[in-house]
Amino acid sequence: MDYSVYRFSPVELLRYLGAYVLLDGCISFLFFRSFSAFLILLPGVVLFFIQLKASLVQKRKRELTKQFLDAIQLMLAALQAGYSPENALRESQKELRKMYSPDAAIVREFYWMDAQMRMSRNLEELLLDFGRRSDLPDIVSFAEVFLTAKRTGGDLIAIIRNTVSCIRQKQETMQEIETCMAGKVMEQNIMSLIPVFILVYVKLSSPEFLDVMYETPVGMAVMGLCFAVYLAAYFWGQSIVRIEV
Repeated sequence: MDYSVYRFSPVELLRYLGAYVLLDGCISFLFFRSFSAFLILLPGVVLFFIQLKASLVQKRKRELTKQFLDAIQLMLAALQAGYSPENALRESQKELRKMYSPDAAIVREFYWMDAQMRMSRNLEELLLDFGRRSDLPDIVSFAEVFLTAKRTGGDLIAIIRNTVSCIRQKQETMQEIETCMAGKVMEQNIMSLIPVFILVYVKLSSPEFLDVMYETPVGMAVMGLCFAVYLAAYFWGQSIVRIEV
């Protein structure tokens, strides 16, 4: 699996497509009250899926990083118990099956590496391939250092211990940032919904008040400008609260 590529299942495709159609309908009704606007905004489903795919890829990579940390901690314990690196991977695979479901990415990866080693492929090559497909700096760095240490007779236990320490520190830092930003993220989401709530309130309480905004060229132009500003503000807010470590 290439972890930088996300493929939607048929069920996901239908669910997200339905969500966009519903969103498109709400926007068209609130900002334009026009079926033509609904049709004009339909091609935006392409951008919607691009954004959604990027978000799902990042979520999958974050989960894989956490799983990889657990995996190399198990490998470290097996190495300290006297296992060879290859057997340490096999032992850690058994423990990972107890910690995660069979469909978990790290379980499938370790099972695949174990199967490949039984076909005489070396562990260093498999880890490098895993790092390349994951596109995660932590896994890539670990695989490269593991390859160097394995071929030059380096201290694998010390290398894995240092890798575990580095990844754990990054995870702890990210969790602290997410905890500190949780309130701000909630505020940003609420502020993003306030204009929509105001429009809904006005349409329910005094629908004739907005007629001029939907029936005159100037009004439609103003609503279009408001929608563009609202969209820009939403994405700007999302970029502000998104912090990567």
